Amino acid sequence: MQKNRFKLIALVFLVQFGVPGAIRLAAAQAKNAQYPAMAPVDEYLIPDENTEIALARSAAPASISNGAEVMVLGRKGFTTAVKGTNGFLCVVERSWGAATDAPEFWNPKIRSPICFNPQAARTFARIFLMKTKLVLEGKSKAEIVAATASALDKKELPPLEPGAMCYMMSKQQYLNDQGASWHPHLMFFVSGDAAKSWGADLPGSPIIAADDPEERTTILMVWVGNWSDGSPAPPVEH
Repeated sequence: MQKNRFKLIALVFLVQFGVPGAIRLAAAQAKNAQYPAMAPVDEYLIPDENTEIALARSAAPASISNGAEVMVLGRKGFTTAVKGTNGFLCVVERSWGAATDAPEFWNPKIRSPICFNPQAARTFARIFLMKTKLVLEGKSKAEIVAATASALDKKELPPLEPGAMCYMMSKQQYLNDQGASWHPHLMFFVSGDAAKSWGADLPGSPIIAADDPEERTTILMVWVGNWSDGSPAPPVEH
């Protein structure tokens, strides 16, 4: 029973990153509340900038996040609040970091601190920053998908760099209504279909894979044992 519960939480979380349709459907059916439209912009904002900076930095250990650039969300998009020195980028992702068909795409409660390494900051993070501007301009989901595809096709967005990854180890993260803080983890971004070459989703493998067709990436997730502040995370029961 515990194994099934953790698997369901994992699948619901992965909906935020473009899991195939059958899993999305299962997650949607498990969800009671629905978010059919964007909430007022104020519900997505964090009024105090210092609070948002601290939350963004909590995505990774201080040895990484203290030297990272930090961006905060305003009414027109993300802007740099702290200049970095190590090439990392920390932000608090909102719900539209999800695939557009995710049931919580408009959930204003979602706060997902994430710290991208330099390769991901230069490439993968650019997609989220572009989606944010489109959302705040009032674009529809269909328009967001079309604009993202066009930017990728025209190479207005840079190609994913090898070694791109991120930290999501914040004890304060709220990833969705089912998983809430879920579990501290790392994510690796790989172009194309990379699940097989990483041995993901196999019995005993610690790697969970999700296809992200809108961003043309495979996302590979690995749980870690501690939160970013060094405190132990709840053990995963098998």
